[in-house]
Amino acid sequence: MNELTAVALVCTLKQSPADSSSDLIARQVLDELVGYGVKGEVLRVVDYDVHPGVTDNEGPRDQWPVLLEQIRSARIVLLATPTWLGHMSSVAQRVLERLDAELSRTDEAGRPALTGKVGVVAVVGNEDGAHKIVADVFQALNDLGFSIPAQGCTYWNDHAMGSTDYRDLDEVPEAVGKTNATVARNAAHLARLLAADNYPAP
Repeated sequence: MNELTAVALVCTLKQSPADSSSDLIARQVLDELVGYGVKGEVLRVVDYDVHPGVTDNEGPRDQWPVLLEQIRSARIVLLATPTWLGHMSSVAQRVLERLDAELSRTDEAGRPALTGKVGVVAVVGNEDGAHKIVADVFQALNDLGFSIPAQGCTYWNDHAMGSTDYRDLDEVPEAVGKTNATVARNAAHLARLLAADNYPAP
């Protein structure tokens, strides 16, 4: 089994080493990917000085190029975000905005540069909103050229008006654990297929 690589972009608002539910669920998905020959890395976006903008480099102190290099080299990209007021975090939104610059890049065959990569999503929150967030991120990733596998998201929400965080749970809920495994299995399968036979050139 040829080794694939994955990168998890954790879009928590908390800098390392603070505990983060988004970081936790991202690592759980990466752990599942190991069983399919996928080596993963976690990048907590707020640990980097990512400037606002829609180019691939917004100046000498912009650290987005560091993250972008990892995204470009990975076959699977996992975006993990908390839920804030029913929406993805501002950090996740910034990641998507910065990835917009990739639309103007093409590969050697003339395809959009991110074509052939697989995008998956993980959402956590002590409020509702996961389905809308996943839909928004999936659409953005698809626009950028990512392929979305069947059942390519995992999420956990507390009960309505609750205050429990995912990281506060004593164990992974059975449904979440099974979904994490499904995301990993399907993402690895699709990534391997695309690595062997990418979309046709225009």
